[in-house]
Amino acid sequence: MKLGFIGCGNMASAIISGILAHGLAAPQEITVSALHQDTLDKVHERFQIATATDNRIPAQSDIVFLAVKPQFYENVIHEIADTITERQLIVSIAPGLSIEKLIRWFGKPVKLIRTMPNTPAMVGEGVTAVCPSASVTAQELAQVTSLFEACGTVELMPEHLVDAVVSVSGSSPAYVFLFIEAMADGAVRDGIPRAQAYRLAAQAVLGSAKMVLETGMHPGALKDMVCSPAGTTIEAVAAMEEAGLRHAVLAGMKACSDKTNRMK
Repeated sequence: MKLGFIGCGNMASAIISGILAHGLAAPQEITVSALHQDTLDKVHERFQIATATDNRIPAQSDIVFLAVKPQFYENVIHEIADTITERQLIVSIAPGLSIEKLIRWFGKPVKLIRTMPNTPAMVGEGVTAVCPSASVTAQELAQVTSLFEACGTVELMPEHLVDAVVSVSGSSPAYVFLFIEAMADGAVRDGIPRAQAYRLAAQAVLGSAKMVLETGMHPGALKDMVCSPAGTTIEAVAAMEEAGLRHAVLAGMKACSDKTNRMK
């Protein structure tokens, strides 16, 4: 199985790292392209994979990942369209670009799988929403799914919900990092050294998320378990509610969704 990555930023590097770590492809089976040679040199040094400054690498690839920024998709697709055949799978990782629009840019029928991964894939804890075009077979979908499972979990989604995934998982690591930073600031204010404050806050978020996933309990029920009557935790929760924590999260997600919809 030969894989091609057009673009090799953080997300492409995370996917490649997971694929290699799980032995799903050998380094010599992966080729990446990018505009700048220094970027390619760093990727080659890290992964020992083939590199190219020419984006027309699909000709030698079975699965092609379009890993450039959304605003560059149309130009890149026009550049590579004549190298794509019916045997190849195209994987998109861009928000806001529908399967219909991407196929229209190719100017011919292609097998396309639309995905929405997130940056925790860099540490093997990502989540990727996956939506195939009608021409993709179950076997082909399973093949691509296994590649993303190498760097986290996968959720199969209907396309009308893929854009909603951007606000809840694609962009949400930024919200969580903001929350961790704020908690660490609070700890520093109480006298805890900065480095230790980040470790305490990050581990608390990691452990809490794991409780939600592994217990299957409602987050509200887990919150209630920590809130003793007249205790310290309920005081903190009350203060956060008064400051509008839930509204801030909902407003941020709405702004993210609105921006995604304007990209269509």
